[in-house]
Amino acid sequence: MIVVREYDPSRDLAGVEDVERRCEVGPSGKLSLFTDLLGDPLCRIRHSPSFLLLVAEMGTEKKEIVGMIRGCIKTVTCGIKFQNDTVKPLYTKLAYVLGLRVSPSHRRQGIGFKLVKTMEEWFTQTGAEYSYIATENDNQASINLFTGKCGYSEFRKPSILVNPVYAHRVNVSRQVTIIKLDPAEAESLYRLRFSTTEFFPRDIDSVLNNKLSLGTFVAVPRGSCYGSGSGSWPGSAKFLQYPPESWAVLSVWNCKDSFRLEVRGASRLRRVVGKTTRVVDKTLPFLKLPSIPSVFKPFGLHFMYGIGGEGPRATKMVKSLCGHAHNMAKKGGCGVVAAEVAGEEPLRQGIPHWKALSCDEDLWCIKRLGEDYSDGVVGDWTKSLPGTSIFVDPREF
Repeated sequence: MIVVREYDPSRDLAGVEDVERRCEVGPSGKLSLFTDLLGDPLCRIRHSPSFLLLVAEMGTEKKEIVGMIRGCIKTVTCGIKFQNDTVKPLYTKLAYVLGLRVSPSHRRQGIGFKLVKTMEEWFTQTGAEYSYIATENDNQASINLFTGKCGYSEFRKPSILVNPVYAHRVNVSRQVTIIKLDPAEAESLYRLRFSTTEFFPRDIDSVLNNKLSLGTFVAVPRGSCYGSGSGSWPGSAKFLQYPPESWAVLSVWNCKDSFRLEVRGASRLRRVVGKTTRVVDKTLPFLKLPSIPSVFKPFGLHFMYGIGGEGPRATKMVKSLCGHAHNMAKKGGCGVVAAEVAGEEPLRQGIPHWKALSCDEDLWCIKRLGEDYSDGVVGDWTKSLPGTSIFVDPREF
């Protein structure tokens, strides 16, 4: 008999970690990415407004955890509405399913389906109107479960762009000035300029004030009135009213303190080549040679989010911000920096990345949970066409 219940950290930690280990079996002869949650099964959801971890338990006398699922809920932008000739964000309560695991020895018994349905019951009770999941576009088992049995439909196909952190610092263009905003100014800028972007979190202030958020940075041309250095920020409202010719914004989130990643399955040759490139890079940093980071042992990452900008040189501004983020990650001891953007994001060309480390087409699937909408009946979000941009919440990366 399978019982699905809420995770109890006082007695379930060892069982949950055991399921995680048993599920981390990559395909033979291929590189696989594994996650170390640093002893905290809640680390990838605990920063969300509402979250829950469920476990599937089997047995009567000797009970065994054989599966788990994580879920969280927040309020995000799902569209726009017009109010007094002004475009306003249309919000909905959105749930997110992640970290579904079933022990290999107990698969094909309906445990995954039961975990999903129990989590959706909690979503509905908490008032969520939609639920979505993110999965690799070649993970057919996951796709079949959610789209075939659970009623989800393919929705968005963003790109995950990953760049290694080199042993040398990346040069940032001298034609660009980078300004760090305090959380209040960052919140103002995002709400004024990006609140109508799909998936924008209504509690952006909680994101920006979180201890894992390392800062929000704006890039402007050095010759502009805002490019004179410290003290040149006029406030977000005035900046947007009188913007420079081109500008860009980006925020950085420290995933390293929540979880670590590790690439397994690499041949000895791959490891030797990777180590050699790092040695050369560290020994001769002035050559600025790209090097393979030490990804064959646990490494941390910084996530770049809230990427946006305007103007003919906005892409170059984003590239400078990514260089700045790279140098922050190097100082923080990370192995990679990453970003996730819409497939048609016009600024993605400014985000440096290695194709071998990136995923050009991730898959998000969505399901409508109820008939009511927090901002009135305006249509079904699941049937809406994709826009050019999305706002990816770093708490869920």
